[in-house]
Amino acid sequence: MKVTKTHDIKTTDKKVLKEWYRLLVLGRMVDERAPNYLKQALGWSYHAPYAGHDAIQLAIGQVFDKKTDHLFPYYRDMQTALSAGCSAEELILNGLSKAGDLASGGRHMSNHFAKPEWNIHNVSSCTGNHTLHAVGVARGMKRYKHKGVAISSQGESSTSEGYCYEAINGASTEKLPVVFVFQDNGYGISVPKRDQTANEFAADNFTGFKNLKVVHCDGKDIFDSMNTMLAAKKHAIEKSEPVIVHAHCVRIGNHSNSDKHEWYRDEKEIAEAKAQDPLPKFKALLLKNGFKEKDLEKIEAACKDELMTAHKAAVKAPHPTAESMYDFLIPEPYAGDKYGDGSHNEEGEEIKFITALNETLKAEFRYNEHTFIWGQDMANKEKGGIFNVSKGMQQEFGIERVFNGPIAEDYILGTANGMSRFRDDIRIVVEGAEFADYFWPAMEQYLECSHDYWRSNGAFSPNVTIRLASGGYIGGGLYHSQNLEGNLAGIPGVRIVCPSFADDAAGLLRTSMRSKGPTLYLEPKSLYNSKEAMAVVPDDYEVPFGKAKIRREGTDLSVITYGNTTHFCLAVAEKLAQEGFNIEVMDLRSIIPMDEQAIIDTVSKTNRCLVVHEDKVFGGFGGEIVAFINENCFEALDAPVKRFGSPFIPVGFNRVFEKATLPNTDTIEQAIRDMLTY
Repeated sequence: MKVTKTHDIKTTDKKVLKEWYRLLVLGRMVDERAPNYLKQALGWSYHAPYAGHDAIQLAIGQVFDKKTDHLFPYYRDMQTALSAGCSAEELILNGLSKAGDLASGGRHMSNHFAKPEWNIHNVSSCTGNHTLHAVGVARGMKRYKHKGVAISSQGESSTSEGYCYEAINGASTEKLPVVFVFQDNGYGISVPKRDQTANEFAADNFTGFKNLKVVHCDGKDIFDSMNTMLAAKKHAIEKSEPVIVHAHCVRIGNHSNSDKHEWYRDEKEIAEAKAQDPLPKFKALLLKNGFKEKDLEKIEAACKDELMTAHKAAVKAPHPTAESMYDFLIPEPYAGDKYGDGSHNEEGEEIKFITALNETLKAEFRYNEHTFIWGQDMANKEKGGIFNVSKGMQQEFGIERVFNGPIAEDYILGTANGMSRFRDDIRIVVEGAEFADYFWPAMEQYLECSHDYWRSNGAFSPNVTIRLASGGYIGGGLYHSQNLEGNLAGIPGVRIVCPSFADDAAGLLRTSMRSKGPTLYLEPKSLYNSKEAMAVVPDDYEVPFGKAKIRREGTDLSVITYGNTTHFCLAVAEKLAQEGFNIEVMDLRSIIPMDEQAIIDTVSKTNRCLVVHEDKVFGGFGGEIVAFINENCFEALDAPVKRFGSPFIPVGFNRVFEKATLPNTDTIEQAIRDMLTY
């Protein structure tokens, strides 16, 4: 019984009014019962009551159409979820974190409601960041000429977050069908909104944005909320542009069950809030307009029965098993095993690393028409990325599939997460930043990508390849010479690869782009045009994740490396071979997952190991490799495993600083000699 036309108390069908009253009563019953589960140690340890937001939340759910729309509710949106189609039992299963919870199977915080099969999305506790996901879905709707709308709901305080500004700016720039609902109750936990913004209403911060409609409504009034949401959805679809609905609400109770609002609200303010309760006001309006008390009492009794039935079923429902916590960390990747061990016939013309990337991107765009790429400087006339990796792509595949993003790394990655939600066969490649060092503003969206699949209990995975030009040796200094893998490898749920040669660059990129789930694809930018990194690359070359490659066989010492330092290590190994030393060089290629068996095999063969990487030794990924060797190969070792890389300092701009900081053939040679003579 979805809202499709404007309403008032006189003209609205009585069946509709009864259903609205039923939803309001049932929702409030669940909302008021939630704290009791915590008192009884049954669950619901986080509960944000929605009382005072009833009207706007009822309206969001009634306007939402599961067949055409996507809904991103926030943690206070219990009535929204109920109105949109979740049952009381489903709400309680979420509150009690049971295995049958549709949102996450107990993996995510209670009070974060979702129903994936109906496009009601599981959103983060990082409040407001789902605005970017809603924009991404709306981009998908526009690209595929789908008649629907993305609805993002949040409190007014979360609009202070930078990613919210990025989302609204991007949606207005791209003219996307998104409805952003701000539920304004005056507080961000205990912080009054005067500390959030100089404007009285957060929506007024955005009135200067072009292609954006801003409307206000009384979020406590059923008909004003319903008609405003209906008009907002209609405008967003017909004009293909975003709308902000600023709903003026009131928070009747605490922010959550961990809050005590008496510490910052006086008795008068609390009494005034209670006096504005939408539920008794709507009941009084119904009684004034022909409804009988006994008819409403009958609805209330039925709601109570429904609540108790839902309660009993949810309490009896099983908890998730401890073993299931390992499920859905990351989807199974594309096998990438066409060439078995990763070798191929090396006859043919060698091409540059950058050429391998460019040609593979184009080949995969031809292979899957639902592939997209965007980022900063991605495509403008003859320009194709800051390093021209995407050169010629927009000319071949069009601006609909290859386009620029604003200088807003959060927006670039967040909308990739969102757009991949529109359909399962979409594959997205983004340049997460022009240089890896600039990626940090996107870190909270990187974190979202990392646990979306796990958090949603396998319901959704962002199928995104995040390309970053990584590393130094270009005289770039700060913000142009950094390595990220040591910092990011500790975040589960994302594959991380770093090729050293053109063939692996192509093979790993192909596997990344055909896989489900996120992959961080590090491109050592000093290798783009390096002669040493050139290789023969078959047109359909594939490299599987988690498969290292022996670049040089040896018996005296194993050197495990990846990226830029692979070439230094190979040069040193060849030099020392003239002195009779036989050094084995292993190119890890894939950092997460790591080829554990290959590490065991090489260390067992040579009995000595040096781990070399460009990144800092302290906190670098080499520490994980060394720890693995010590735990699994200790008996095979004839010497301590050592690491070699950069000192614990930034990379300076002057070439003197860079040379003194980053590993090179001379310094690696000395480290290897020290290992050989131990």
